[in-house]
Amino acid sequence: MVILEAFTYCNAQTQHTSKVDFRLDTEINNLISRMTLREKIDMIHGNGFFTSAGVKRLGIPEFHYTDGPFGVREELHNDSWAPLGLTTDSATFMPTGSALAATWDTSLARKYGRTLGQEARARGKDMLLGPAVDIDRIPFNGRTFEYLSEDPVLNAAMAVSYIEGVQSQDVAACVKHYALNNQETDRESLDVNVNERALQEIYLPTFKAAVEKAHVRGAMAAYNKVRGKFCSANPYLLQQILRKEWGFKGMVISDWGGVHSTVEAANNGLDVEMGSGSDFNKYYFAQPLLDSVKADKVSEQVINEKIRHILYVMCKNHMIGDKDRKEGSINTASHHLTAYHVASESIVLLKNQDHLLPLHVSKIKSLAVIGDNATKKQAHLGFGAGVKAQYEITPLRGLEDKLAGKVAIHFAQGYQEAYQRNEEGEKVPVNTPDWKMIDQAVEIAKSSDAAIIFAGNTRTYETEGTDRTSMDLPFGENELIKAITEANPHTVVVIISGAPVDLSRAVRESKAMLWSGYNGSEGGHAMADVLFGTVDPSGRLPFTFPKSMSEVPAIVNGTFPGENGLADYKEGILVGYRWYDTKKIEPLFPFGYGLSYTKFDYSNVHTDHPLYRSDGKIIVSLDLKNAGTYAGKETVQLYVHAVDPKVMMPDKELKAFVKVGLKPGEQKEIHIPVDVHDLAYYDTGKKQWVVLPGKYQLMAGASSRDIRGSVIVTVR
Repeated sequence: MVILEAFTYCNAQTQHTSKVDFRLDTEINNLISRMTLREKIDMIHGNGFFTSAGVKRLGIPEFHYTDGPFGVREELHNDSWAPLGLTTDSATFMPTGSALAATWDTSLARKYGRTLGQEARARGKDMLLGPAVDIDRIPFNGRTFEYLSEDPVLNAAMAVSYIEGVQSQDVAACVKHYALNNQETDRESLDVNVNERALQEIYLPTFKAAVEKAHVRGAMAAYNKVRGKFCSANPYLLQQILRKEWGFKGMVISDWGGVHSTVEAANNGLDVEMGSGSDFNKYYFAQPLLDSVKADKVSEQVINEKIRHILYVMCKNHMIGDKDRKEGSINTASHHLTAYHVASESIVLLKNQDHLLPLHVSKIKSLAVIGDNATKKQAHLGFGAGVKAQYEITPLRGLEDKLAGKVAIHFAQGYQEAYQRNEEGEKVPVNTPDWKMIDQAVEIAKSSDAAIIFAGNTRTYETEGTDRTSMDLPFGENELIKAITEANPHTVVVIISGAPVDLSRAVRESKAMLWSGYNGSEGGHAMADVLFGTVDPSGRLPFTFPKSMSEVPAIVNGTFPGENGLADYKEGILVGYRWYDTKKIEPLFPFGYGLSYTKFDYSNVHTDHPLYRSDGKIIVSLDLKNAGTYAGKETVQLYVHAVDPKVMMPDKELKAFVKVGLKPGEQKEIHIPVDVHDLAYYDTGKKQWVVLPGKYQLMAGASSRDIRGSVIVTVR
């Protein structure tokens, strides 16, 4: 067949030249011309919970989607959420989004994406529903664990690498949720009001980078409204920005059940409707759309554009007329190793008084391991995307594997995960301490050389569909921590969560503390290696830990969860550390923070020139030395502070970062390029990005609050 031969030709190309694109467009148009209207309509809505139709007679295959951002979901029945119960649909559980972001390592993000792409292909999937990149506006958002960070520069860098990794395996990535799905409360009806500058500077850059730099093939419209229009039918987001300004060529799909109209959604840029109803012909883009075309409410040209976007993705995935599509692999040793590396580099050392960490096997004969999270498996908990993990190494199992025959381990549960309904009917954790459990744990701690408490949240508590009503440690954990640290001064506290929690009490009572995200199949092994010094902790926080929930800007401004269905983002561009730094509010742990077992010295921070044009490139250089005794990795973070700007600017903003590994005593000269255009702000009057002339302080540091050196440059 000529059409299939043409697609084979296009898929064999490795460069995106205009000649190839013209040939591809020609053959796609040829294929569309041979389709009936009914065949077209069938392709643009779900014919199963995770499938949409192809056209068999023309060699167009059915399209298969899969959750999710941190592992390929188990197989479900075609018309329900019920699992098929197979023995062949397990996958590697990768560390969740905030854990990946905590590595600050784009090369790991690319390996992470490649692993997901290979596993998706092995399971016959065409689109992976990830990465999830919405900005962490509120730290108690139920999906913070799934998202990346509170900063658009960190988000964009990690997302681009993730997407490139996925799509290198002939699987489309789907960046989500476009846009402003920053809370779960009322997410299916909430109307978000955000000023244009905040939209452009904070909430859109990751999506823009996904399109322009990673050439992402899929974008998922969010559930919520933006300025009165549902995202699935929002012409400004879907047509003006995504298609016209960014040049997106791929598919826009709805979130499941996120479509509310036929004509409006069809005419305003949605390509494919996915949902949770089993009567697929009643979807807005099924029979109602066919009827709307026949009634001249939606033109067939609009339908053709949707098919063109789908076929473009199929071509890029090597799905049509190409026998060389990658086959993928699943649950391999290399996948597990990638999961381990991400987990081990994501763990953040928050406190290390008296150098309690790392622990040493030679000094410990008995170890008390305390806390329900020591044995909790997180892969399949909570509502929404989960992973049927082939295996998951818990923290206790990781310690047992590492210390077998060397250290006697004694376990006590310490607390019980339990929930109740509050007066508003919301599910909240029972926070009453179980003193019988605590007393048992204290006895074990007293008789052991050292103790490790595994506390924090779980993926049952942090879950899609609901937001936490408190940032407090749940289940009476504060009382447990106090009792154990008093009983044994050699106690390490490990907080497992996907989001910030209120550690103001716990950190005062602890000599040593680590934070870990939901760290996947190899999380327990990674944790054991960090605790005992095999791996230097190199994770850095991807979000700010405030001292209390009352300091979160959305709470200060009274804009969460919203009023009368409207969430007004009054903080504007002051999201995350921008708020705390600009308002001079001292956080408990700042953005980018993380300690190490070694010591890194910064010196000789300078630029290649003192003066730059607005279209120039700044090269910031510095000397970085490992002045300690452990091999380790440091994340050098580059922030910018505008000196006496003519418009309101945050106190500082992250503009670039690099993660560097150094042996003890080793020194490297680090070079960090920054385009002068990256110093621009969005001028809402001119509707364009503007670089203000004047002086800028470029600051190299280990967090937003730990600046080690700076230099001032002038921009004409």
